[in-house]
Amino acid sequence: MNNGGERSTENRTLLKNIPNIFTLLNLFFGCLAIIYAVQTGLTLTSDSNGDNLVVIPEKIYLASVFIGVAAIIDFLDGFVARLLKASSEMGKQLDSLADVVSFGVAPGMIVYQFLRLSYAQQPDGLDIDSLWLMPAFIIPCAGAYRLARFNIDTEQSYGFKGVPIPAVGLLIASLPLVYWYNNQAWSIALLSNKWFWYAITFLVSYLMISTLPMLALKFKNASFKSFLPFIIIAIIAIISALVIKWMAVPVTFAAYVIISLLFKQQKA
Repeated sequence: MNNGGERSTENRTLLKNIPNIFTLLNLFFGCLAIIYAVQTGLTLTSDSNGDNLVVIPEKIYLASVFIGVAAIIDFLDGFVARLLKASSEMGKQLDSLADVVSFGVAPGMIVYQFLRLSYAQQPDGLDIDSLWLMPAFIIPCAGAYRLARFNIDTEQSYGFKGVPIPAVGLLIASLPLVYWYNNQAWSIALLSNKWFWYAITFLVSYLMISTLPMLALKFKNASFKSFLPFIIIAIIAIISALVIKWMAVPVTFAAYVIISLLFKQQKA
């Protein structure tokens, strides 16, 4: 009798920890993303006129890929927890710790590298004081603050206050892919501009720590009205992916923020 009870307890413990394993995989891929963001140094090359150019090696896209994988796993751990009815306070805290790394620190390192690239285009830019690169780390700081607030807030059952950190992580992760695969001069010039990176850093950091009402895939009822904003966002994402490829991610991010605010105003 006791052995049966012990096995039952062990089985419940195992089921409860399955979502935590997914969360740790999220963290694992976030760490891989950091490695590929950090190891990607700047390379000196020449253009057709023989002038020196400084570029980021293409392998930085692996940091973007691993952030994307972490985002998929981050979605799955919540789904698995609900499916197995294995949600726990520990899982909630562990999820936040993993998200800070995968969607805060890793994207922050991508911003850090692109700031280095933008300064390297200037004379003696490779010798720039690291103080000018430090704003990149505002992103993980803002993300950590947002997650800590979320963990103690009991009023975010059916929506978010501020943009969730995975959305910001995916936005930043998409930009190296835009830089390499968009092949349009204006986008390359924009992503080589330090003021763009400062602006995007402060914008997404503000959106995370703000209390702006944001949509979440949590519903009080399964009505068409509840699903409508997500249908609109999905249509925008699909069409923009077909037309502008990786630029679809920033477009979808903007659509998510705008539609969240519009639908909240309609409900108010």
